[in-house]
Amino acid sequence: MAKDLVRVPRGTTLRRVRRIAVLLLVAALVATCGATLPDQGGPGWSSPGLVGGGGWPYNGVPLTQDDAEGAAYLPGSSVVRLRDGRVRLVPFGTDSSITVEANDPRVMQAVLSDRQWLLAGTIPNGGAAVPTDSRQVFGEMAARALLDLRLLTRPNGASLASWYGAWRYSWPRDSAFTAAAFTMTGRPEEARRILRFLANVQHENGLWAARYHPDGTAVTDGREPQLDSLGWVLWAAWLFHVQDPWAAARLPQLWPMVARAADHLAGALDAEGLPPPSSDYWERKPGTEQDPRRPTLGVVGPVLTGLRSAASYAFDTGRRDKAAAWSQAASRLSDAVTRQFTPYGYPRSPIPGGLMDTSVTFVAPPFAPPDPGVTAAIANAFHRLRLPNGGVLPGEKWSGNPEVAWTPEMGLFALAAASSGRTLDALDHLDWLASHRTPLGVLPEKVDAAGEPASVAPLGWTASLVLLTLAALERPLPIPPAS
Repeated sequence: MAKDLVRVPRGTTLRRVRRIAVLLLVAALVATCGATLPDQGGPGWSSPGLVGGGGWPYNGVPLTQDDAEGAAYLPGSSVVRLRDGRVRLVPFGTDSSITVEANDPRVMQAVLSDRQWLLAGTIPNGGAAVPTDSRQVFGEMAARALLDLRLLTRPNGASLASWYGAWRYSWPRDSAFTAAAFTMTGRPEEARRILRFLANVQHENGLWAARYHPDGTAVTDGREPQLDSLGWVLWAAWLFHVQDPWAAARLPQLWPMVARAADHLAGALDAEGLPPPSSDYWERKPGTEQDPRRPTLGVVGPVLTGLRSAASYAFDTGRRDKAAAWSQAASRLSDAVTRQFTPYGYPRSPIPGGLMDTSVTFVAPPFAPPDPGVTAAIANAFHRLRLPNGGVLPGEKWSGNPEVAWTPEMGLFALAAASSGRTLDALDHLDWLASHRTPLGVLPEKVDAAGEPASVAPLGWTASLVLLTLAALERPLPIPPAS
């Protein structure tokens, strides 16, 4: 129950001994997802988790490595008991942490606030598909992921990738997944805030900047808009509508945002039915791809999902003309995928011998109807990307550290498995994620060659993917209809 929500998984005690001096300096990498940047290295240190306080605006402050040794979250909260018995929290309405005695009344106030928020929605643990002992661990991981996502979401709806420097921005891509995770765990108000933020910062031409400051101003670093973000936001908006039509109707900005994004995507398809080349979750320029003339599967998959989602949303709300136009665009793009990517086994670039990456999961459930060829391609990709530490690289011939695994990628494989009925694969992937959390039980961005958490923690995208995977094991997630 509530007192058991955040118990540390088995084996963590031994790992803590080895982790006292870990979380290494991360070398500058070519980024793979909305949580990283190619022009900046990782932090010189990483916190194993954020301290919160249960009160609006849910500010999170990183706990230092030294303070984290021997510390633990009070169950079901973001309040931390230090090794000396004192408690660290962020008082209501402030943005800095304090350390108080355990009997300070603010401690119980903060803990109860967090627990009430958790219990107001669902805390997915995989349900009957998961063995009893793992169900406890997964439920604790889900509770921590939910609390961390709340700490990373600003009052204006800006959902931050993480708390540290180069990660302290809002990517539409990552934000869409956070909105989806809140939606699927019965937290429509949190999802609504994120979607409203995205609607408010969207350009009138339907595009989003690659990333935003927490106040909603676009980051002007020369990056071009990334088309995959349009698809992911459309999917999150559709999911929000499907799960809670009443909440969606209370967000007047939702339909105009969907219409602008879907019109842009439908109008961007070329004679072959493909969108133009664009950066995707790898955050690198299209000219560096194996086939710079055509979009990657990391763009095509989300765009197809987005168009199908927008068409379904339009049809459900009586906008038949828009539904028909976007459905036709989705059909053209689907045919292009069949011609361009299917013959080569769904590689990143549609060429013979194309390299595999995680984006093959973007054309699988819950984003697209099941397909045996895609299922085989996912198995092939996972095999090629697997590392000795049990994790996966973002893609073949990865230009970053070839020994460091990335947790969002493992989360995507887990979600695809859970959504496709491959329960054992999903459980294996979730077990790996659960056993490679920080000593505080927080999901990090990376796992190094020694199997230790690395880079920032928490990472919002990974937290969202874990929640969606556990929800999918309990009940299949909706899939945007193909026609």
